[in-house]
Amino acid sequence: MTHSQRRADLRDRLGAAGLDAMLVTDLVNVRYLSGFSGSNAALLVFADDDARTVLATDGRYRLQAARQAPDLTVVIERACGRHLAGLAAAGGVGRLGFESHVVTVDGYDELARAAGSVQLVRASGLVEGLREVKDAGEVALLRLACEAADAALAGLVGRGGLRAGRTERQVSRDLESLMLDHGADGISFETIVATGANSAVPHHRPTEAMLATGDFVKIDFGAVVAGYHSDMTRTFVLGRAADWQREIYELVALAQRRGREALTPGVACSEVDAAARKVIADAGYGDCFTHGLGHGVGLQIHEAPAIGATSAGTLLAGSAVTVEPGVYLPDRGGVRIEDTLVVGGDPTRTPELLTRFPKELAILEE
Repeated sequence: MTHSQRRADLRDRLGAAGLDAMLVTDLVNVRYLSGFSGSNAALLVFADDDARTVLATDGRYRLQAARQAPDLTVVIERACGRHLAGLAAAGGVGRLGFESHVVTVDGYDELARAAGSVQLVRASGLVEGLREVKDAGEVALLRLACEAADAALAGLVGRGGLRAGRTERQVSRDLESLMLDHGADGISFETIVATGANSAVPHHRPTEAMLATGDFVKIDFGAVVAGYHSDMTRTFVLGRAADWQREIYELVALAQRRGREALTPGVACSEVDAAARKVIADAGYGDCFTHGLGHGVGLQIHEAPAIGATSAGTLLAGSAVTVEPGVYLPDRGGVRIEDTLVVGGDPTRTPELLTRFPKELAILEE
């Protein structure tokens, strides 16, 4: 799908919302609609004609804007949002949507002064709603990001990078370097490597703690390719697994499978969460699964839809989401298994699994 088609879809939403134009100031949304990836930008999209769309940025990005958004009028103005609000007023706009979820109070006052008599209307989530369904090009980039992450983890394990005596930080740095070696432009977020009791902390940050025989080692990481993120978690055991480790690993694996199986278009997001959560709760570990089952992933590592017990809305065909149940036993250890998948086009189609590294319990040599 081209950026112009995405803007056309947004214009349909503007018409339905009774808006004459929309001022897009969230940089991720600007990139989604225009292709421009600079650090200072805003986009003015008119409801009646794409030829009137204007991209604003500052002088640092003059050449980049021309290259990345060749189909748009580009104006060079550091105060991007304020300038485009003034253009909206000059262009006869009566009702101007703005991204109220990202504009600060002071920023709103600036826009209001520039817009004059134009009515500023909250339009939170309009672009994010479009981003929820991925087009073929986006899915292709997500595949590449997941492939880079898969290859990096396989390389780390294959060369003995997970072994007793190494620190969490050493492992995380190696994995991040390997993702770059395998084609990633960057990392999705700070890599989580958690050994032993640290694996019971869902978002533990790597330390100098050393991997030891008998430990769980939980690794949550992702790669970025052309702005698109992957997200995957795998949990290993160093040396022989204890009975309790096998028990909770098999439990989480079953819950994860149930969650994946529930990913069908039209199902309530809360029902997907419930499908996995019930497995863990029925086994007596409900209090040890302390977060939602998953989230959307794309130009951001966390985006719509949210998949949790209290989530609203339903899954849409083409959504890219994670499924990541976990069981965390304080002072002992924890397991999380996570994949990135794309919801199929109809209920009979199995979701496309993008993260392919094996999920069977891997017991690594000491």
